[in-house]
Amino acid sequence: MVATLDDTKRNAIAVKLASIKALQQLVIENEQSLLREGLDAEIADRIRNFLKDDEKNLGVLETVIGQYGIQAEPKKNVTQFIEKARELFKGSELSLYEKVSQHELLKHQLVMSGLIVHKAAQKVGADVMLAIGPLNTINFENRAHQEQLKGILEILGVREFTGQDADQGIWARVQDAMAAVSGVVGSAVTQTSDKKDLNIQDVIRLDHNKVNTLFTELLQSDNPQKIQEYFGQIYKDLTAHAEAEEEVVYPRVRPFYGQDNTQELFDEQAEMKRVLEQIKAISPSSSEFKDQVRQLMEAVGDHIRQEESTMFAAIRNNLSSDQSEQLATEFKAAKTRIQQKLGVVSESNV
Repeated sequence: MVATLDDTKRNAIAVKLASIKALQQLVIENEQSLLREGLDAEIADRIRNFLKDDEKNLGVLETVIGQYGIQAEPKKNVTQFIEKARELFKGSELSLYEKVSQHELLKHQLVMSGLIVHKAAQKVGADVMLAIGPLNTINFENRAHQEQLKGILEILGVREFTGQDADQGIWARVQDAMAAVSGVVGSAVTQTSDKKDLNIQDVIRLDHNKVNTLFTELLQSDNPQKIQEYFGQIYKDLTAHAEAEEEVVYPRVRPFYGQDNTQELFDEQAEMKRVLEQIKAISPSSSEFKDQVRQLMEAVGDHIRQEESTMFAAIRNNLSSDQSEQLATEFKAAKTRIQQKLGVVSESNV
């Protein structure tokens, strides 16, 4: 039987995700700095491609954290490491070879952190696995970046130590190594788009899938503590999702989705919030608790079906791809703010 996480462990994963995000931001800063170093055209092109991937992957990370549903602060030692690394990278103490070497180590740290979080998610609740899934994209691309960084290090190292160019064929070897990485983990990639962000339908659907999974886990459990844990996450997820939709999405779609249809969505969510508060006051060990949850699940299911059929169709017909992606970005930002109001955890909560 799949294990489940108590709140402490959920918080620990949230802190780890926040730490990964902070490191990802450092990676982007490093690559921007390296591009100002007067690199060879081949190396500069590869760093530029890394930067494009990493900026996209920062968006993927933000999606993962939003889906996970718990906002957190990075670990203090990670924050301290980043501050020191930032100063060292900006200074003149390190040669170009040493800077790239430090960057490759940082990529390795991200790969291992992402893999550990992903493997941990496989051992726990299905809702956690669903939220964490897109980390595969980042793990895969960081591994591919590592192989290219090894080639860059060979070129820079030979040049720094001997004043001569490295042997020909480096990039062919790198390409072979990347192909091997792709063969091992490429099938695990869950989001291979080169878009910087998902569109609004994608992001809303991810929320819907997660809450449906949580409902299933709750109703299948006979453990009052776990039932309460699952309901706590349902409460947080539905609250943040609903408020973000009401702040960002519904006002945007109202002109083309129609006043009556949009108001119906507002009204359904108002009723959902009322029922959430009602369930919150019931003991998880009471038979009434699951009865109320089933009714809530049915109401949420009807709401989801309306959004994913008629509202999504209206969005597709009236918003461009760029507009839909921008709306997703605004929705995620609103949801993050709301989640932060619900509580930000730190390592002291772990």
